[in-house]
Amino acid sequence: MSWWKKQLGILFFCLCSTPLYAQSLLFAPEQLKNALTNNSVTILDARSPDQYQQGHIPGSRNFPVDWTYQHKRLNGKIISPNQVQIILRRLGLDREMPIVIYDEGALVDAARLFWTLEVYGFTHVQVLNQGYDYWAAQNYPINEEVPKVRPSDYVPVINHKRLATKFSTQIATQNPNQVVIDARPEPAYMGLKSHAKRFGHIPKAINIPASHNIDSNNHFAKISSVTQLKNVYAHIPKDKKVVLYCAIGRISATNYLALRELGYDVANYDASWLEWGNDFSLPIVNPSQSEAKK
Repeated sequence: MSWWKKQLGILFFCLCSTPLYAQSLLFAPEQLKNALTNNSVTILDARSPDQYQQGHIPGSRNFPVDWTYQHKRLNGKIISPNQVQIILRRLGLDREMPIVIYDEGALVDAARLFWTLEVYGFTHVQVLNQGYDYWAAQNYPINEEVPKVRPSDYVPVINHKRLATKFSTQIATQNPNQVVIDARPEPAYMGLKSHAKRFGHIPKAINIPASHNIDSNNHFAKISSVTQLKNVYAHIPKDKKVVLYCAIGRISATNYLALRELGYDVANYDASWLEWGNDFSLPIVNPSQSEAKK
């Protein structure tokens, strides 16, 4: 066989081996039920230890969302590399594992854990689209057994593309190739409510509340379909980097999951408005004050 035929054969194999469509980041409950029979994924339960002990999806390992914060939920800061190394090794996790995360059903905590793992280099993470409450309502398998796991040798690797900071967010406000999205409810964006000493929002920020990512037609919360999400983010150019924030980097993780599902280049600002709004050296926009002056 000539050299050229060999190269064409390799190229044909690569093209045929590559999926035509990117894998969804959302895992259907029915898919997970089927996956239980062959242990094809590692399952993480983002609920509290108490909830986990009362019953969980078989084989799931408990990674409470509070562990994703350096100081629980006091300032939103993402867990440190030293902290995450201890937890991930104990849970027997490594970066190449296919992982599915679930929470009680609001999807916010599952999204926060999803983002945290992506920041720390995990590349095959998905979220159960409809959480534990839906799972239980379908009478799908549940037990109270804690799986035995072999500790891993995970070494922290940070994907800085997924983590926004105060400094990088400042740059984003001045960069025409970046978009800033405020995921808080409209009253907070408008300066009527605040978790910080100051009221308003980061300059240039567009308000897309986290709730806009949820399909409201379902009794159980569910991330909207790709078609619905495309409508939500239709005015956000696909070729621009997106920086997200909320009060403490929690509900903005829902926007992060949605935008990742759509293929955007996106980062979540962990300390969010609680840090920015309390730093009087940083600029803000307060629409409520502007309205009052009229």
